Amino acid sequence: MEQRRIFSLSLFIMLLMGGLGLSPVLAQTVFYQNIETVKIATSADGTAINYYEHGQEGPVLVFVHGWSCDASYWREQVEYFKEKYHVVLIDLAGHGRSMSDRENYTMEAFGQDVNAVVESIGSEKVILIGHSMGALVIAEAARLMPEKAIGLVAVDDLQNVEYPLGEEQLKEMTTPFKEDFKEGVRGFVLSMLRSDNSPVNEWVISDMSLADPGVALSAINGSLGGYLTGDVARLFDGLDLPVVAVNADLWPTDVEANRRHIKDFELIELDGLDHFLMLKAPERFNPALEQAVKMILKK
Repeated sequence: MEQRRIFSLSLFIMLLMGGLGLSPVLAQTVFYQNIETVKIATSADGTAINYYEHGQEGPVLVFVHGWSCDASYWREQVEYFKEKYHVVLIDLAGHGRSMSDRENYTMEAFGQDVNAVVESIGSEKVILIGHSMGALVIAEAARLMPEKAIGLVAVDDLQNVEYPLGEEQLKEMTTPFKEDFKEGVRGFVLSMLRSDNSPVNEWVISDMSLADPGVALSAINGSLGGYLTGDVARLFDGLDLPVVAVNADLWPTDVEANRRHIKDFELIELDGLDHFLMLKAPERFNPALEQAVKMILKK
């Protein structure tokens, strides 16, 4: 974590010298400095989970980041939502400020992290919002709190809960991380980005490449492994709540496949964006996310 801090400060100076003004690195730093309330919940295995609150009134929105990210990836959503909603952002175990020595970073364990936070804030009803891998995490969390979770919002995920991932494909996807983690992350993230010269692109690659390789490899095997075994589809078979996906159109979303397992599934698709749409186009993403939230609240 100290390495990440030093690297981020160095990159910040470099970007400012390049004339980019308010860089993504500075935005991340400001995010952690401006947090209104920092609290800690204890997950089922005893791990301390840092979470951050903004606003206290209105429906509770719990934001969960994706693979090798942290709560700051939601920084462009805080100001938009905190006036009308109780915003809660989480650093999952092994990410951001939530240190952990877990051996296995499974979706089930991450779901316990989210459940612990919801128990800690004491809310009776919550909407869970998850980006990328975070969509599977919030589904696991919803399974643990059927009376509290009133809906899920997946952000650029759940393109197909039936996706037929094979063992060889999984191996091809994960081997680069074992051979050279930073280069593996670069290639992986580039496949999820549009070539639009956004300063966010290089920042995301640089930031995610500083993740703990052990945590990252365990987590990606845990998330993708669910498609290999069919557990992802079965997970949603067991849930009875509305799910809305707010997805970019970089990859197609198979609505019909999802509806075979999700009783109430809706899609909001944003054209021309990519996997990090909440960072790169908040002016389009935030209203779409609020639309998804309102769809759930009307159920």
